[in-house]
Amino acid sequence: MLSANPVKVTDKYASRREIFGWAMFDFANQAYTLLIITVVFGELFTTVIVGDRGDGFRLANFLWSLALAVSYLMVVVTAPLCGAVMDYRAEKKRFLLISYLATVATTAMLYFVEPGFVVIGLLLIILSNYAYSMGESFIAAFLPELGPPEALGKISGFGWALGYIGGLFAAGFTLLVLGEASAENFDRIRWVGPFAAGFFLITAIPTFMWLKERGTPQPRGVSYRHIALTRVTSTFHELRHFKDLTVFLISLLFSMAGVYIIIAFAFIYGAQVIGWDASVRNIMFIIVQITAAAGALGFGWLQDQLGAKRTYQMTLALWVIAIVAIWATPQVTEWVNVRFDVMWQAQYVFLVVGCLAGLSLGSSQSASRALVGLFSPLTKSAEFFGFWGLANKLAGVFGIVMLGILQTLIGLQASILLCVALFVMAMLICSRVNERRGREAALAWEGQP
Repeated sequence: MLSANPVKVTDKYASRREIFGWAMFDFANQAYTLLIITVVFGELFTTVIVGDRGDGFRLANFLWSLALAVSYLMVVVTAPLCGAVMDYRAEKKRFLLISYLATVATTAMLYFVEPGFVVIGLLLIILSNYAYSMGESFIAAFLPELGPPEALGKISGFGWALGYIGGLFAAGFTLLVLGEASAENFDRIRWVGPFAAGFFLITAIPTFMWLKERGTPQPRGVSYRHIALTRVTSTFHELRHFKDLTVFLISLLFSMAGVYIIIAFAFIYGAQVIGWDASVRNIMFIIVQITAAAGALGFGWLQDQLGAKRTYQMTLALWVIAIVAIWATPQVTEWVNVRFDVMWQAQYVFLVVGCLAGLSLGSSQSASRALVGLFSPLTKSAEFFGFWGLANKLAGVFGIVMLGILQTLIGLQASILLCVALFVMAMLICSRVNERRGREAALAWEGQP
């Protein structure tokens, strides 16, 4: 069996500069998530590049969900294999660099996707989202090395919060300078790909300057393929020693399915169901970024006080409330107008809902990443975060494909209620997780008291 040299769990923090360098990758990669997947290019792809073909954008929405699902399925297949190699060869930083450069290159090429260029658009979204998602797993694998277990929630929350601040800068500039995602404004808004790529390229430089590669690389006489298959096979058998991690990853499969639906369709929902103006969309973006950063920081601190599992459960309950509010916005607005004889617009009521969604988004992602860090032995951190990436992206495949098919049958508004069922199921499964036992299993694997 192939094994990496042990790395002792520390009760010390990494340097502030290194933690900041690690968090800067979250700051940098939010340009891709927000500009390409959530705010701008997703809407541009569905409404302009594919467009309404007499079906209320249902084909466009389905193609968008298909592209994301394929990219996530690619992550499902490769993330644990890459994680195994990274642990054995102590090459987390090298793999992170490759994924980063691939994301930058394929994102910049989105400039060449014009109305009607559907196949090219699908291909570039698949490749860029795959590279971005792999990098997301690779950077998370460094988390257990940055501080003592009881501080991982705070460190993870700092990273997510800085990420949303980065998104605020990147997308704020784009929305103000490049304008709306419309056919009339296409010649300007098509620059969103190169801008997102450039932002990621420049602002992630501190990560590669200051983040350290720990661990001792093993001999190079063994091929990557052999390392990957041998260690991943071994880890699958060893998962019986990490019962709580396994159960949590199943819970994560359901919760992240709901989160990925919201990330992929929230602003499409605003355009197609709510019918918001470009100015309201911009305000919503700012609200979500601020509340998500606050949620990541606040719940990160709360996690270190109350425990990771309890905090994670609280974030799921908050998600259920947010989804019901998203679905009910048009009906509630209409009822208020009739009942109180006012003329409220649904798009402004939707801004209030955005606060709930933002808090839920930042807090749930931060809590889940920290909980995996607590349950992961350091000698298998990249590999276990590869499984975290697997659960995340398998969730993306599952959730987005289900939503894509469901919205073709009953429309986007009714389909969004699928997320409520997903979050409730995640809460029920997570109730079986024992945080203390999971942490003790990770320490026992390292041979520590």
